[in-house]
Amino acid sequence: MEAISGLNSTACLNALYVDFNSYFASVEQQLRPELRGKPIGVLPVMAETTCCIAASYEAKAFGVKTGTAVRDARKLCKDIIFVEARPPLYVEHHHKLIEIVESCTHVEEVRSIDEMVCKLTGSQQTKENSLKLAAQIKQRIAQRYPYIRCSIGIAPNTFLAKTASNMQKPDGCVVIEPHEIPHKLFALKLRDLNGIGRQMEMRLSHYGVKTVQDLYACNRDQMRTIWGSIEGERFHDKLNGIEPFYVKSSRSSLGHSHVLPPEQRNITGARAVLHRLLQKAAMRMRSYNLLTGHISVKIKFRHPKNKEIARYYNESCISTTDNTLKLTDALETLLDKLPKAYLKLDPIAVSLNFTELSHAEETANDLFAEKPASSENRLNKALDLLNLKYGINTVYFAGAHAALKHAPMRIAFNHIPDLTIESDQ
Repeated sequence: MEAISGLNSTACLNALYVDFNSYFASVEQQLRPELRGKPIGVLPVMAETTCCIAASYEAKAFGVKTGTAVRDARKLCKDIIFVEARPPLYVEHHHKLIEIVESCTHVEEVRSIDEMVCKLTGSQQTKENSLKLAAQIKQRIAQRYPYIRCSIGIAPNTFLAKTASNMQKPDGCVVIEPHEIPHKLFALKLRDLNGIGRQMEMRLSHYGVKTVQDLYACNRDQMRTIWGSIEGERFHDKLNGIEPFYVKSSRSSLGHSHVLPPEQRNITGARAVLHRLLQKAAMRMRSYNLLTGHISVKIKFRHPKNKEIARYYNESCISTTDNTLKLTDALETLLDKLPKAYLKLDPIAVSLNFTELSHAEETANDLFAEKPASSENRLNKALDLLNLKYGINTVYFAGAHAALKHAPMRIAFNHIPDLTIESDQ
């Protein structure tokens, strides 16, 4: 392996990365004064069998983190306070925080509900001016939301700026200048680099790469071999401050998942929640003007006595559609194939997913359809308009009746819900 020197010292700082710290928990502390300064865990549902989806820094000090089970969190921190997540409020504050950052500099890309990247231009590209900009962003956020803090990373490209934002938390600000690459990153662990998880760490170790310094010693060809694809070359470029080129791909899947509350942990409840998820996903899919040609369903079960986990998965190809009734028929067909052995188990989580998505205007109508596509489109359009005007669940299909108060809005890492389309109000 050959050593790699840092970038040319005349290169510029091009990216400023804003990462909001313990975002869900911070919003709760901002809105609820009684939670400020206290260890809190945010849960998807108020149940002992779930886990934290966020933890305040006061809770993190005791070892509680995202993914910590409720029972384990109680052991780690006896005074922890659990609160149920309120996704619409997190989305609402997300947009307000974007406005604040926009008042200082343009937000180039929103990466997730709590991360965004800004492109530095002109005089902003010097260390002195980029630090002034970071301080301005922090100051304006603090003026409006003193309990929501962010860490900021500044570097020659987005990848290294994100890495820098993680190097000093909470409320930090780290600059990685071109001439500091790669030496400033040698103190990091491989898993500190975004994109290197447990499996990739094991793969790197197989090739003799056990430290960040070892990784920087690899050339582009070696990294392509390790990754097994062009992603290795892209990772090489990202490590060295180059912004790799990506062709933006279209949406490949769309779906929803839900951890069942205790009262819904039976087959009837799981079935109703899946219908609720399907109707939400179908409405969202229509808002994107997409059709699906494939539906899949997953149900996670726990045995009532030995607590062993079992999973049911089934899928089906269907004629491309966005029609809720057709999708409901497909879901029912999959659920009817549930083996009888599963009926003795307790369902604890469900998910539904649409794949093989295509744009409606690019898809030919089904010549063998029982009803004209135009009549189906009018029905679905009417349902969507009524629910948008008068509130979600104003009109719904009966399969979801027992779960109308369940399966609320959820926030995935790569999907920020549209409050107009996905609000539960």
